[in-house]
Amino acid sequence: MPMIDVYAAAGTFPDRHRLAQDLAAAVMRWEQVPDLALFRNNTAAFVHDMPAESIANVAGESNYVRVQVLTPAGVLDREKQLGVVKELTDIVAAAAGAPGLAERTWVLLTEAPEGGWGIAGHANTQADIAGAARAALSEAGEALGQIPRTPRSLGTEGPND
Repeated sequence: MPMIDVYAAAGTFPDRHRLAQDLAAAVMRWEQVPDLALFRNNTAAFVHDMPAESIANVAGESNYVRVQVLTPAGVLDREKQLGVVKELTDIVAAAAGAPGLAERTWVLLTEAPEGGWGIAGHANTQADIAGAARAALSEAGEALGQIPRTPRSLGTEGPND
């Protein structure tokens, strides 16, 4: 359940809400978590407009975008890291209507330590999150009269694995 922060000069993105949704959906896909309300409602992006004069590289240019993604530890292997950085960069450039912005978009992948992921006042471990996902999958399966498939990415082997 990642959190995404985007920092850019004010006015870079005409539709910040759409950008936030697109980034959150992309990271959720790369994490390969089940399409459950648990994950949809707790995967979010925040777009921060900053005065252009508050951003600069050594040469003084301020036309950069910084995207920081915080995920639970270990959810993005190397293939997922490469894929999510590429897709987020493409989404940012498209949202700005500036293909060249891809060359000036920095994506930082950060992992929260085990137990360092708090939701609803509780610091969750991977086991906590996996347990909540298993319960949600079970509820969804019961509602459909089926035995749900539990993805291996949640650290379990379900009856259909």
